[in-house]
Amino acid sequence: MKRVSRRNFLKAGSLATLAATIGFPTIIPSKVFGANDKIVMAAIGLGGQGLHDMRSLMASDKTRFVAACEVDSDRLENAVNIINEHYNNKDCKRYSDFREIIARKDIDAVTVTTPDHWHAIISVAAAKAGKHIYCEKPLANSIAESKAVRDAVRKYNVILQTGSHERSRSNARYAAELVRNGYIGKLKEIIIQMPTVEEHHNRIRKFTSVPAVKPPIPKNLDYDMWLGHTPIIQYYPERLHHQWRFHLNFGAGEMSDRGAHVIDIGQLGHGSDDTGPIEITAKGWDADHGIYNTPMEFEFENTYADGVKLIGGTVIKEGTSPGGRGVKFVGEDGWVFEHIHEGTLEASNPEWLELIEEGGKLGNENRELRKQFKIQLGRTGSHYANFLDCIQSGQRPFADVEIGHRSATICLLNMLSMRLGRPLKWDPVAEQIVGDVEASELMMPEWRGDWKLS
Repeated sequence: MKRVSRRNFLKAGSLATLAATIGFPTIIPSKVFGANDKIVMAAIGLGGQGLHDMRSLMASDKTRFVAACEVDSDRLENAVNIINEHYNNKDCKRYSDFREIIARKDIDAVTVTTPDHWHAIISVAAAKAGKHIYCEKPLANSIAESKAVRDAVRKYNVILQTGSHERSRSNARYAAELVRNGYIGKLKEIIIQMPTVEEHHNRIRKFTSVPAVKPPIPKNLDYDMWLGHTPIIQYYPERLHHQWRFHLNFGAGEMSDRGAHVIDIGQLGHGSDDTGPIEITAKGWDADHGIYNTPMEFEFENTYADGVKLIGGTVIKEGTSPGGRGVKFVGEDGWVFEHIHEGTLEASNPEWLELIEEGGKLGNENRELRKQFKIQLGRTGSHYANFLDCIQSGQRPFADVEIGHRSATICLLNMLSMRLGRPLKWDPVAEQIVGDVEASELMMPEWRGDWKLS
C-alpha cells in the first residue's frame, strides 16, 4: 500500500485528508433530546479504563448502551455480559471492527477508550457520522492527528469530551479561580510534577533487554487490527494492555499519560485552553527498556508568550513544592498546589482553603467568596454527567475537544523535543513548528496498509 509522507499530509491539511481516509457517509442526527429520551451509546475499547468509562456512563438514566467493540474477544465477551446484566436482557451487539458501530444510525454517542494510536481514526469517523464522543486522553498520538479530531468535531458539530476528568474536580476549578482572579498575584510559573514511582513504572524498568522467546499471538486477539495503521512489530503480551503507552508507536509514555492530566490543569489555571507555549525545551533519558522506548525520566521547560513558564518532569526538586504528583501555580504573592488524582489543595495562604469542606465541597461562606470572583469556571456533578448534559444542551463540555487538543499538543511537543535533543519554537495560532523541517515532519506519523490518508 502507498504510504503518505508526513510532509504531504501537513500540506494537504489534516481534516480533509484524514476524513477522506474513513470514507463514511455523513449522518447528522436530527434528534433533539428531551427529558424522556435515552442517549443510545456504544463502547469502543474495553480494557480497564474502557470498562470504567462504560460503567460510569451506563449508570446514568440518560443513557442506554446497545453495542460493544473490542479486538480482544475475551474482553468483548466480558463487556457484553456486563451490559446485558445491567439491563437484564441479551440485546447487546458484539463487534470487533469499530466501523460497524459507526455505520449504525441508531447510535448517538460512543466511548473511545482504545490505545492512543486509535483515538484519531475512530473519533474522526464518529464525528463525520454525527456521533458524540467521549474520547480518553490524550486526544491523539500525534499533533496532526489531534488537530484533525478537533477540526472534525467542529465541522460536524458534535460534542466531544476528552477524558481529562481531573478538570471536573471542584478543587481543581477552585484553584484555577484563585489563580485567574489574582489571589496569588501575577502568575510566574506553573510547576508540573509527574514522578514515575508506581508499580507499572517499575515493571517497565525491569525490561533490560528484548525477551528471547517470541510468544504466539493468542487466538482471542486480532493483533493486526490492534496495530492498525502502525508498523508491524513483534507481539509481546507485555506490550499490550496498559503498557502499550511506553512504546512510541502507540503512546508517548508518562509524558502524555499523566502529563495530559497535570498539564491540562496548568492550562486551566493559566487561562490558555485555546493556545499553548511558544518555546519548548525538554530532555528525556532512561528510555531503552527492551520492548519499550519512551523516556522513564524527563524534564521540560515551556514558555508562553506572556512569559509564564511551564516547568516540570519526573524529578521533584527538593524544597520547591509539596511532594507527589500535581501542579503548583506560583505567583508574585503566593502559590497554590493541587494533588492530582487526590484532588486535595495546599496553599501559601491557608486562609484561601479554610472554607473548603471535607470532600472538596464548597461551604456557604466559600460560595460567597466565589461570588466575588470576576472569573468563575462553573461546576459539574461529574465529568461523565457534564458530557451527557452537553449532548442534551448543545453547550461545550469542561474538557471540550479544543481543550483536549491543546493539552495533548504540549505533551507531544515535549516528546518531540526529547526525541530530537533540541528546543523547538511553536506557533500556537498557525499550529506549526517554526524553522525545523525535521520536527515538523514528525507531527504526523507514516501509516501502513489500508489505513491510508489519501
